Amino acid sequence: MSDAGSVGLRRVLAGGEEVLVYAAPSGLHPLDAGLAELLGAGLLAVHEGVARALATPPLAGPVEMLAPVDRQEVWAAGVTYERSVRARMEETVVADVYDLVYRAERPELFLKAPAYRVRRPGAPLRVRADSAWDVPEPELALVLTAQGEIAGYLVADDLSSRSIEGANPLYLPQAKIFDDCVSLSDTVVLADGLEGDSRNLGIVMIINRDGRMAFEGSSSTAQIVRSYEDLAGYLFRELSHPWGAVLMTGTGLVPRDDFTLEDGDVVEIAIEGVGRLRHSVYRSQP
Repeated sequence: MSDAGSVGLRRVLAGGEEVLVYAAPSGLHPLDAGLAELLGAGLLAVHEGVARALATPPLAGPVEMLAPVDRQEVWAAGVTYERSVRARMEETVVADVYDLVYRAERPELFLKAPAYRVRRPGAPLRVRADSAWDVPEPELALVLTAQGEIAGYLVADDLSSRSIEGANPLYLPQAKIFDDCVSLSDTVVLADGLEGDSRNLGIVMIINRDGRMAFEGSSSTAQIVRSYEDLAGYLFRELSHPWGAVLMTGTGLVPRDDFTLEDGDVVEIAIEGVGRLRHSVYRSQP
């Protein structure tokens, strides 16, 4: 899968330089500012930057895709779907804590990766050598301005170790944060250009192993129990993000309990109206 046909913002390498472009049917139109500068200035600046870009000729020649973030931290929200709370209660020795998070006013938020740790779209993700139960987590990601406004959306995989988190909820950082632990699609689909209702987007995930399908499942963002604005509001409460931020909104698509990722697996995720993401998986060596 590839979301190369999506319309929106992309970061590319063109002529040896990093360039933010607006991908449109007419081509890749360069912007006169980077993503951090635009998100830092706010939603109006994003829209004005795109309008100026569309008034210029598209890039000529080949480009190389870069990660969609430049200075933005990637954060994640947990236990936002009923299916995810049930899965995490089944995996852990302290089941009640996840039910409490699911029903609490304050959402679970955690840092997944700084921008420099986000690899290019499609790059392989890692399964930890010290983990025995690992799963991809397909998620809709919000791209937020420095003011907490929703500028756009990405497809995300919040790769996780269920065995480490299940052993103790306080091990969450080690279950979530490690080298090559997150993947984002290449195109930020702007919120005002999204086709469809962002609160009712279909999510499909397929995992292929040795050329055969090992898992297939689907869910919908309609199953998220919190509003996007509420999640973003808590992320920006007492914590500034001067270059904007990316916030993954949780997963409702969890493989069966006897499934774990293996070296060489290929994960494919599609979110209606937002795009597609495809990456392989490798297991690190102890």
